[in-house]
Amino acid sequence: MAELPTIPSYITVHLGAPNSNAENLTVRFSDYIKNVASSEIFPNWPVEALRANILAQISYTLNRVYTEYYPSRGYDFDITNDTRYDHAYTKDGEVFDTISLIVDDIFNNYIRRKGAVEPLAAKFCDGRITMCGGLLQWGTVDLANQGYTAMQILQYYYGDDIELVENAPLTDKTQSYPGVALSRGSFGDDVRTIKNELNRIRRNYPAIPNINTATSVYDGETVEAVREFQRIFNLTPDGVVGKATWYRIKQIYAAVKRLSELTSEGLTIPEVERVFRTEL
Repeated sequence: MAELPTIPSYITVHLGAPNSNAENLTVRFSDYIKNVASSEIFPNWPVEALRANILAQISYTLNRVYTEYYPSRGYDFDITNDTRYDHAYTKDGEVFDTISLIVDDIFNNYIRRKGAVEPLAAKFCDGRITMCGGLLQWGTVDLANQGYTAMQILQYYYGDDIELVENAPLTDKTQSYPGVALSRGSFGDDVRTIKNELNRIRRNYPAIPNINTATSVYDGETVEAVREFQRIFNLTPDGVVGKATWYRIKQIYAAVKRLSELTSEGLTIPEVERVFRTEL
């Protein structure tokens, strides 16, 4: 969550509930969306209903990837195919031509709240057997038949304060951990990100000391804040942000800001922009 959202080239799907001993399958992102859409909606629906549903599916998936929802909990996948948690995905499932063409056109578009950075956690349900506070899939058909466009349908369900992001760039990187532990003397955007995230977590866990975020240096204040965070969340209190601490911070930060909920506090540009563009 240290940069603007991008579209992953590939996504790893766990074919079961998060804790189940199930297969992980890595597929192209666009192929994943085609499979999900073909598993959840009907190809003979009005085009604007299809586009609205697919944009919701893309945005929800990108929210899972961008917030590192599962990696931050220690899992080695990006999303599951258990509909209690995520989308339906059928291994070797049929993909409909109509849906495939739409996905090819919009797979790198997503929706977000105006003023926020993260893709909207665009939750939905079928609207017949199950009801929810998000998009109702069968309801999109009725709205499309009334002349609503895809964005008007999405605004009907998620509010007028959503906007469409088009042509997001593709990337091969989906995990944010920098690959080396951060400790006293470290410097750069990753340090700045951790300091900002700890200060936000502190609002919910006031025992964590406040950190001066005016610099991007991992200083003594940062060490003490990290140690207290580690004590609270049962990690080794060494004041070093290794992989376990990095992802625990990500998990708690996403939780206190509700980034995976429709009621997200939202991420802003200053929270995610990178200041240092080159390595020294």
